[in-house]
Amino acid sequence: MAALMDRAYVEMRPWSAKDIADTLTARHCQALCHAHGFLIVQMVAGEGEILALATDPDAQRQGVASSLVSELIRIATGHNVSRLLLEVASQNQPARAFYASKGFAQVGLRRGYYTLRDGTKDDAVLLSLAIAQGQGGPAPVSQGSDTKSG
Repeated sequence: MAALMDRAYVEMRPWSAKDIADTLTARHCQALCHAHGFLIVQMVAGEGEILALATDPDAQRQGVASSLVSELIRIATGHNVSRLLLEVASQNQPARAFYASKGFAQVGLRRGYYTLRDGTKDDAVLLSLAIAQGQGGPAPVSQGSDTKSG
């Protein structure tokens, strides 16, 4: 997973194998895996937070990330999760467009949150997706300011 993340995260600093292993030992964290990608999520107290999503560059734009997010929504619905959250680098326009196409909406901004590979900083855009319970699909997103910090 760390090697895949290293290839996929062109601008961002990837997680180390130890970072991934430590995260996955946490009680509420799990990984959804695909042959060409993975998603790490933490689900607790009715919310899910996508901690990482990586797709092999050779398999990008082939539905891998879409499949992982769809599977996460299905699983989250079964765990009574009503909202998914994540942060994405403000300069990562392809990722922002991807999440927007899935119904995620911006609900916050964390200035200087990310350190890029070249040592510069980038803001994190906080995104949210409300999930309709019992319907297996996204619900309209609330633009409220009650979003928790991570």
